Amino acid sequence: MLVSLNWLREFVPYEGDIQVLGDKLTMLGLELEGIEDPFENIKDIVVGHVVECESHPEAEKLSVCTVDVGGPETLTIVCGAPNVGKGQKVPVATVGTAMPDGMKIKKAKLRGIKSFGMICSERELGFSDDHEGIWVLDDAFTVGDKLVDAMNLERVVFDFDITPNRADCLSILGFARETALAFDLPLTMPELNLVECGGNAADELKILIDDPTLCPAYHARILRGVETRKSPDWMRFKLLAMGQRPISNIVDVTNYIMFELGQPLHAFDLDLIEDATIRVAPATDGMKFTTLDEVERTLTVNDLLIWDGKKPVALAGVMGGANSEMHAGSTNVLLEAAVFRPGTVRKTARRLSLPSDASYRFERGVDQQLTRFCQDRAAQLMAETSGGSVVSGVASNEPTPWQDRTHGYRHARCMSLLGLDLEPEFAKKVLEGEGCSIDDTNADNWVVSSPSHRLDLEREVDLYEEVGRVFGLDQIPAVLPRVSKSLDTVSGGTEYAFIKNIKVWGAGIGLNEAVNYSFVGSEDLDRLNLPEEGRVFIANPLSEDQNVMRTDLAPGLLNTLKNNLAQGNNHIRIFEVAKKFVADAHSETETSEHTRLGVMLYGPRHANEWPWGVDDADYLDIKGHMEHLIVDHLKLEGPEFSLVEDHAYLEPCVQVTVSEMPIGLIGRVKEEIADYYHARKETWLADFDLDALRTMTEEHAIEFEPLPVFPPSRRDVTVIGPVSLGADAILTVIEDADVSILESVELVAEYVPDGQSEERNLSFRLTYRSPTKTLKDKQVDKEHKKVLEALEKSLPIRF
Repeated sequence: MLVSLNWLREFVPYEGDIQVLGDKLTMLGLELEGIEDPFENIKDIVVGHVVECESHPEAEKLSVCTVDVGGPETLTIVCGAPNVGKGQKVPVATVGTAMPDGMKIKKAKLRGIKSFGMICSERELGFSDDHEGIWVLDDAFTVGDKLVDAMNLERVVFDFDITPNRADCLSILGFARETALAFDLPLTMPELNLVECGGNAADELKILIDDPTLCPAYHARILRGVETRKSPDWMRFKLLAMGQRPISNIVDVTNYIMFELGQPLHAFDLDLIEDATIRVAPATDGMKFTTLDEVERTLTVNDLLIWDGKKPVALAGVMGGANSEMHAGSTNVLLEAAVFRPGTVRKTARRLSLPSDASYRFERGVDQQLTRFCQDRAAQLMAETSGGSVVSGVASNEPTPWQDRTHGYRHARCMSLLGLDLEPEFAKKVLEGEGCSIDDTNADNWVVSSPSHRLDLEREVDLYEEVGRVFGLDQIPAVLPRVSKSLDTVSGGTEYAFIKNIKVWGAGIGLNEAVNYSFVGSEDLDRLNLPEEGRVFIANPLSEDQNVMRTDLAPGLLNTLKNNLAQGNNHIRIFEVAKKFVADAHSETETSEHTRLGVMLYGPRHANEWPWGVDDADYLDIKGHMEHLIVDHLKLEGPEFSLVEDHAYLEPCVQVTVSEMPIGLIGRVKEEIADYYHARKETWLADFDLDALRTMTEEHAIEFEPLPVFPPSRRDVTVIGPVSLGADAILTVIEDADVSILESVELVAEYVPDGQSEERNLSFRLTYRSPTKTLKDKQVDKEHKKVLEALEKSLPIRF
């Protein structure tokens, strides 16, 4: 937010040091990012006086001027402007002056006559697009003065960073309130001197609002007989200092009021409004509407429009329509001042990528009680600058009038939270200085009404914050607070706690955490054969390599693999906890986010060859990691694994299911894809749904059992079966044999005899135990025999 010092002084008489002002406002929460001179690029332009002006002897369109710039000698300047003449005061760029466009003025010879400078137009100085002739200045200006001084241009503009909750500080008035509060200065509002010419706007215009929740208030004034022309210099110069290009008197007034008082306004050409009706109503899905920038936009039912009796004429709170804009021949104005639902404006502006100064303010909230004053001041300025007249009265519809908000305020509680000991009078002065009204009948619990311009004061604790803010948060002494917690009050059920738990697991098993950008390139997703549907493209990407939000963690992990291999690291064990993004028309942001866990293994199983050998990581490694996460770390039921055909980038690919719910995939990256990332060995990757795992973890109750007190009895069995028979199938039959004393079973060895390709030997260890007694061999043998019989009956195996 840019703040002009001179404009600020029209509201509050601050005459102190500008850096002190910036520092003080920073400590109040309005961070100063810089102090600028908006007219720095014309600081060397001087006021000159054309002493003589004669036609160029060799060129009829050129004039040879003798110009006095306050120096010891006059300058000869050759000028091509048709309106230059003797006796004029003009802006002059002398030799050596750098112009706003970067051009440096040098001595020149034009058709045989030397020229020692340039007489400037408004466009050459950046004041307007007018280049029909030189800029003729006020005759009262003193020759030789700097132009910026002669015209009293603003030389100090603050650039503040405003937090989203401080909508009240998106205007000069807002900063004047803060300055008055900080330095105990009086605040002076602009004087209103509106002259009405008769008639009644309410009789000439009908205002309809379909949904009061979308538009709490809409007011319209009518001006007739206006002339659209250049704004007066004082207004143009103020807007330029604020970084706003002047357009015309009518449009400039709306921008002027927005910067001054914070209320966005819009001026319609009244003659283009049909049926003398204004209706505020949503658009329909698929509707086309052309905005002021001549771009046709496709709307949805979530977009709010301003309609006349037959057609839409503006996107409410965002931008006007091309079919109702003011133009050079407009003579009658409908001046809109309204309050729109912030969320509606925000969604429309973001979805259409159509940010504007108006939407920036509407989406944060405007002062409903100040709206009429802003409109009346704008109507007054329009009448004064255009020669028009203001029709009496206002056409209004305010279905949801402003309701005062009241809060309790307990000074003792405030002091306890802030760690201060201040008198109640200080708090009262602060709150009243911010516009609050206070009923302190009950000295221990005041009733405070917050003003309409402070929409962020929603709770009692917000009032405490204001007291601390004005006192000075940097002045509050540092005192270590007393922390009282017990295990009964500790909660680990948050998303943050769960993600932290997953990261602890990853680091604990020896994985390194990767943190990748949330955006990748479309080519990365295409390379992995991921669908185009659901991609969220970035409006202004840093590069084409980062033009879309990731729909999968694999591209980022594979790029990390590529970077590590390029640096000579061939032992890669990484994990990443991050979100993927998928387009979702039903989401408020039109994008749904899903938290995922990605794990990648590549290269040797161990970092050092000795003493472990040189085997590379394989499927069993990554499968074991994920089983450890699910069973040992999260204490969920054992997972089931099933082969998936035709996965986009994994082959083979295995789906992991817990309690009949798919929670992730494990697989090897396809060779042709891995080759692109310079992988010369098998690359194993897992992608798990952490949202689903978190839900399961929260719903899963962990039950504790006493430790066994009787010894176990173990039996080993080697099963000979076809290679196609999976160990899971054998384990399932064993567990389903309904042997009550079978405690556990695990695969302990695999053996494939030399020259044998159709059969293999799988050895299992079965543990039997009774919770009530020591088992005898005869009892164990009997139950073990049941298991063997079940295997022979159910599967094509032998022992």
